[in-house]
Amino acid sequence: MPLLHEIQESVVQEGADLGSILLKLRFLASRLGSNVLEEWVRHESEGYPNYVEVPSYRIVGVSYKGTFSGPFGSGIQNAPIPSHLIKQFAGDRWVSFEVRESIAGVDELVRGSAESGSLGIDASNLILLLQGKVYENYACNSVSGTISRTSLTEIQQAVRGRILELTLELEKSIPAAADVSFGASKATDTNAEKVQQISQQIIYGNVNTAVAGGPGSTVSVNVNERDSASFVNQLVESGISEDDAKSLAAILEAEEPEDELEPFGNRAKSWIASNLKKAADGTWKAGVSVATAVITEAAKKYYGL
Repeated sequence: MPLLHEIQESVVQEGADLGSILLKLRFLASRLGSNVLEEWVRHESEGYPNYVEVPSYRIVGVSYKGTFSGPFGSGIQNAPIPSHLIKQFAGDRWVSFEVRESIAGVDELVRGSAESGSLGIDASNLILLLQGKVYENYACNSVSGTISRTSLTEIQQAVRGRILELTLELEKSIPAAADVSFGASKATDTNAEKVQQISQQIIYGNVNTAVAGGPGSTVSVNVNERDSASFVNQLVESGISEDDAKSLAAILEAEEPEDELEPFGNRAKSWIASNLKKAADGTWKAGVSVATAVITEAAKKYYGL
């Protein structure tokens, strides 16, 4: 069986080990000449170093609670602390946590949080940063931060989804990719530049990047704050139809996002759920992962998040 088909068969099986699937994908990436794909697989397998930017699906929200003491023995126990206060006094990195563990480490975190439904993080440094800034005349005694287990399982699913979409797109766009197998020599008729482009788009959603140069390439989502025209242009350039782009832009004009971590309101969420099938069936010129990433990043720019 071709290696490409082995990967596809494994990734759709419930409970399949992502570690072994990633090793096969790394072998395939080497044979196809894609350093973008090889680097992504290596980081997913071994973890992301601090100097490497993590993909957007590995940035998760954190919720906080604190214990406060006030005058005359009064106190507030386990009070939720609004994320905008954390962001204001401590910075973005406290509300948008980067999960840098390997996919095996993420698997372990998911198993470890099965009973509680969440994962705790060290938030002791926030005590000083929030002192006297949450409740007037109340001292901050302790702060606890948690990441929902759902956020961690979504990382697992995101990796699975990208592997499947990537291999399907390679099979469709580069037929020679299906000829790669263990023991066979490197295929000579694969388009390395095309493989790079497909890998970059599906993994990172960087659809405006000329990726032939490899992982050093950069991307820019050119959307101005509260500028519907630039939002529509960005989506159209990324492969989404103009009518659909204008429809979503009108929704963004009419409603506000839920919060700093969620760039969509209820109507926008419903629109996305109804229209993403156009990415899957080929109506749009962008795949599901690419369309999702572009819409999300463009919305953030539009709202100034």
